[in-house]
Amino acid sequence: MDRTLELLTRVRRSDRSLDGRLFFRQLIKLPCGKLRQSRLESDTMTKTGEKVELALQRATIEGQSVSEPQVETERRLEDESPEEVKTEARESTFATSLQRFRHDDSNGTSSSGQLPVTPTSRSTRKRKLEPTGLDVKPAVLPSPAKKRRTPSKYTGPEAFEHLSPLTDTLAPNLICIFVGTNPGIRTAEAGHAYAHPSNMFWKLLHSSGCTPVRLKPEQDVDLPRLYSMGNTNIVSRPSKDAAQLSKAEMSAGTSILEEKIRKYRPEAVCIVGKGIWEAIWRWRYKRELKKGEFEYGWQAQRERMGVCEGWEGARAFVSSSTSGLSASTKPAEKVAIWKPFGEWVQQRRRERSQATAVPG
Repeated sequence: MDRTLELLTRVRRSDRSLDGRLFFRQLIKLPCGKLRQSRLESDTMTKTGEKVELALQRATIEGQSVSEPQVETERRLEDESPEEVKTEARESTFATSLQRFRHDDSNGTSSSGQLPVTPTSRSTRKRKLEPTGLDVKPAVLPSPAKKRRTPSKYTGPEAFEHLSPLTDTLAPNLICIFVGTNPGIRTAEAGHAYAHPSNMFWKLLHSSGCTPVRLKPEQDVDLPRLYSMGNTNIVSRPSKDAAQLSKAEMSAGTSILEEKIRKYRPEAVCIVGKGIWEAIWRWRYKRELKKGEFEYGWQAQRERMGVCEGWEGARAFVSSSTSGLSASTKPAEKVAIWKPFGEWVQQRRRERSQATAVPG
């Protein structure tokens, strides 16, 4: 209203210099400006009220109440200018948010606006990890079953008649003669005793002390000359293994073996394998060897072999089998069984050497 009077006064003073149309335009704009200003103030108060209400709701949800002075402050904002309302509304909202950090000090007085001294405890529950492609364990395939070796059965001489029998390496008056079962296929093809790589004969001969070095199968012909030892078998025909021989063949071979021992007269006979001694026992006593009647090593004096008139015969020593197919005795056990015989051979070799030495 004051602005309207001011315009009328200016019209009178200007001596009608102000255009009438301009006067009416400004007169019309005056109520419109008042109306815009009223709407702006109304919108500002509405937004301010909404912010205050939102702050109260947040405080209620967090279990904390807004103090009465704060409510009065928010009501007072309705009478202030828009710029001041916005500033104080922000400060009120921030102060409300700080209510979560209120705590009491040691003196019992409350304080706010400061972070708590003691950090909040965190949950110790571990987050369940999602399985990835790297975590998936590969499927464990079952190990293939070992192929069992089919047991051999008796096979007649015609199956291996294309193979030549192994020649004995014997000489008179040897320290000992080793008696094997019969030549294997590999041995018959090579023409030398115990030629199969899995056979431990030459290894045990060296580890026991019968030979100072480990010999090769091709050196079997040098045993009589160099070490006063020889080789023969209870059955002469070759076969894949001892299972392909019959008990009758094994027993019949005993008489042939006895004749060889009488002929060459060694000091001792080493039976290479329990199965050979069982065949000799059957031929001598016409029955099977009982469990309590056998032990490895030197046999009783009555078991001497090749006994004849004028000669007491050769002592008998039963050692373990050296075949790679013989798994009943472990390698360490075989070494222990062979050791006493090797020590005896060494002793007899030294005694013979001293007896033949020229005096002076």
